[in-house]
Amino acid sequence: MEGVGVRTVCTSVLVAALTVVVAVTIRIGGSEAHPQQLLSWYAAAWLLFAAAVWAVRKVPVRSAVVLVLAGSAALSLAALSGPPRTSSDMYRYVWDGRVQAAGISPYAHPPAAPELAGLRDRWLFPPGRVCVAPDVHPLGGGFCTLMNRPGVNTIYPPVAEGWFLAVHALSPDGARHKPTQIAGALLAVGTTAALLLVLRRRGDPRRAALWAWCPAVAFAAVNDAHVDTLGVLLTVLALGISVLPRRGALLGAAIAVKLMPAVVLPGALARRGPRDAARILVPALLVIALAYLPYVLSSGFGVLGYLPGYLREEGYESGSVRRFALLRLFLPDSVAAPLAVVLIALTALYVMRRGDPTRPWSGALLVTGTALLLTSPSYYWYALLVVALVALDGRWEWLAVPLAGTVLYIGNAMALPSETLQPWSYGIAAVTVLAGAAVRAYGERQRSRNAIAASGTAAPVVGDVLATSTPEPTARR
Repeated sequence: MEGVGVRTVCTSVLVAALTVVVAVTIRIGGSEAHPQQLLSWYAAAWLLFAAAVWAVRKVPVRSAVVLVLAGSAALSLAALSGPPRTSSDMYRYVWDGRVQAAGISPYAHPPAAPELAGLRDRWLFPPGRVCVAPDVHPLGGGFCTLMNRPGVNTIYPPVAEGWFLAVHALSPDGARHKPTQIAGALLAVGTTAALLLVLRRRGDPRRAALWAWCPAVAFAAVNDAHVDTLGVLLTVLALGISVLPRRGALLGAAIAVKLMPAVVLPGALARRGPRDAARILVPALLVIALAYLPYVLSSGFGVLGYLPGYLREEGYESGSVRRFALLRLFLPDSVAAPLAVVLIALTALYVMRRGDPTRPWSGALLVTGTALLLTSPSYYWYALLVVALVALDGRWEWLAVPLAGTVLYIGNAMALPSETLQPWSYGIAAVTVLAGAAVRAYGERQRSRNAIAASGTAAPVVGDVLATSTPEPTARR
């Protein structure tokens, strides 16, 4: 019992230290002001996170569950201690909620449109003919705005827009950005709870710490309040239930928050026959169609918003490649993008043909992680879905993907050369993933050989870092 107590105390101290580091990081700088102060603090946060996740393996399950939830809540509170530091996206969330509350489609006009001038306030639209602060953008007419891209229509799908409206409806007057951050914290802690529920039935609940304590979650999901977290929560719930139509409906809702969760569909469809596949896909498509319907009726094809322009801006079109950094090391730009599409499609096909239908998150992680490695985005919050899938599956090496995105994003803010930083960060992530897979395969073979040599019966194979400890007796849990 003394040893168990020491392990629990050590893990608690590490999580407490991580919470302090997150709080300090929130207070000392941001990507638009003093970004150079962030990198070392981010590194400290990730190191403490790794130590805490390693330590919790030896903590009894019941105590670990309490620690995971408490740590998730503490880190969320730390992330709420300041305004958004690395992204201004939440200001568009606030604006879209306000526009909808006024009875106007969020897809109808950009924030700079004169038709919406009556909805502007001085908090979101500070006056000034010269917008000199690093976190404001010129609007014209003697005003600035905290929103980025004020001259373009919104990009967010309809379930995300419904979330923005709900947060606005529940927010007191003059609350500014804080309700949106609180909503992000509720989603982050809610995802922790969902992971614990799934893993108590189908895994080791201690793995939920991989999401609950991850610095990317505190910074991106709570402090910056990215709506991607809503899609992550819906995806975890979808993959965690066995009723296929409900799984499909939840996945459809997740895709209608952000398009990114569509990449988990191959995992959900792994080794499913046509009938079971239809039981997933048809509800998903129905939910997406029903979510879009009221907005299509009011805005027509304007519901696409800024998505086509965003894809051009981010370099995902084959004629303007600024992504696919790993492939561009060896191939011309005109080939890199099509090849990336082919490789992602082949990975999805492999998962659908060979994946484990009892562990849909495993195939989903392979496709999602591969897609992010090949496209190599600089927005690290795209990888929040990877963090949750890692918690479900246990292959911790895939956390190198959100870490690579974080390094690239902060490096860009520091004006480091992205043409060098991008392939290096994602290249190291790819090597980490391959090395982790090789070590895992070797360990599984050795355990199988040892078990066969000892008893002639293959022992169960444990495939993740958090499940390697010997389970405690039930009475001690």
